[in-house]
Amino acid sequence: MKSKISLIVLALTALVLPLQAAKPGAGARKHKQEAHAGFKKKDADHNGFLTKEEFAAGGKVGPKREKIFVRKDKNGDGKLSRKEFNAGGKKKHGKGRHAHAKGGKKKQKG
Repeated sequence: MKSKISLIVLALTALVLPLQAAKPGAGARKHKQEAHAGFKKKDADHNGFLTKEEFAAGGKVGPKREKIFVRKDKNGDGKLSRKEFNAGGKKKHGKGRHAHAKGGKKKQKG
């Protein structure tokens, strides 16, 4: 009888542990921590913002990097806050200037 109970407990444990490991948000939390560490590492003067030079440090400087910086700098102040730095920056299909080219509807005037 004890061996049957032990087997049932073992089987249930084997089913529950993978569910615990796949908790929603665990990956997002890790990504947020890594992004925070990346920002902190680049912020050479520790003022809480990244200049273009700080942003490009450790990477290739060029027009592509410049475009990324400009796209992330939402308020156009020439520096990135931690929030701007951590923002996804992915292009959203179906929105923006060229929405009609991606299958979105073109807005009608009037």
